[in-house]
Amino acid sequence: MIEKSRTPFHWLLCTLLIGVAVEIHAQTPSTASPEKIYGLVIHGGAGAPAEKDATPESDRLYHDKIQEALDAGYTVLQAGGAATDAVVAAVNVMEDAGLFDAGKGSVFNSEGFCELDAAIMDGRTLSAGAVTGLQHIKNPITLARAVMDKSPHVLLMGEGAEKFAREQGFAMVPNSYFQTERRRKQWERLQEKKRNSGHTGYLYPNNPEAVGTVGCVALDKNGNLAAATSTGGTADKLAGRIGDTPIIGAGTYAHNATCAVSGTGIGEYYIRTVFGHNISALMEYKGLSLEQASSEAMKQMHDLGGRGGCIAIDREGHIVMPFTTPAMYRGFKLSDGHSDIELYGAK
Repeated sequence: MIEKSRTPFHWLLCTLLIGVAVEIHAQTPSTASPEKIYGLVIHGGAGAPAEKDATPESDRLYHDKIQEALDAGYTVLQAGGAATDAVVAAVNVMEDAGLFDAGKGSVFNSEGFCELDAAIMDGRTLSAGAVTGLQHIKNPITLARAVMDKSPHVLLMGEGAEKFAREQGFAMVPNSYFQTERRRKQWERLQEKKRNSGHTGYLYPNNPEAVGTVGCVALDKNGNLAAATSTGGTADKLAGRIGDTPIIGAGTYAHNATCAVSGTGIGEYYIRTVFGHNISALMEYKGLSLEQASSEAMKQMHDLGGRGGCIAIDREGHIVMPFTTPAMYRGFKLSDGHSDIELYGAK
């Protein structure tokens, strides 16, 4: 059998088909999805000293401790750990530092001792745990995590919270553990200021030293969000005062559908505006971006007379760190290689 020769038309048709196949392949999107961003953001409190009042030595101490906290949380995320574990790891570092208004180094209340609050929220399940009015728990955020994981409740206070802690095997520390010399001098200075002014109450919220908290928000490799916040409250606060930190939806909030938020500032205003949930709701119901929603929430809080800041991260890995005070110690570290630490205003 003699094979038929190929005509010029046949060759032309083959060439066109090959060209079409190449074009279709070139336009077909790759099935390989880009690697999702994960990472965390932390703050060491809004209302820190203005840059002109700080020293290079103190700045270095805060910078290094924020870096240590970022590294602690990021190590958890990088190993595939949960966002809830990462935020606890980061906040533990700051609670132990003796530098921040959380854990060791917390401010004194009007009666001269420390009362601590903390909260954590899991954006995947909307589970949350919080504690308030603690006087003997070394790491309040760890106890808040235990409330979330090992109790049917969300918020425990004072003696009841510490009784639960003992049942869970937590060691107690004396209140003096939290009381640093720097904070004692701050408290004595405030008492003298009240005596000289004839003021019989307490100076908050007009006290420029009254604000400060630590917090962390994280997005893990599985796309889950979490937020954690810990504080000693506000300097010279009334004994028994509860701020926004342990109020879920105010100073601490996380929801996988939107974002994770940790606030810092004059807590009464964060409670009144339901600050953290407000950011999430503006995103979910109005379709605002994280930047737009946080800006609107900050404006609403500020218009009432509040001040402070927040950190937040959304489910895509976008972050914000706005504040209205002279400074807010803050930093972030993301898996795309971006990271930074700042103490004062944007450079």
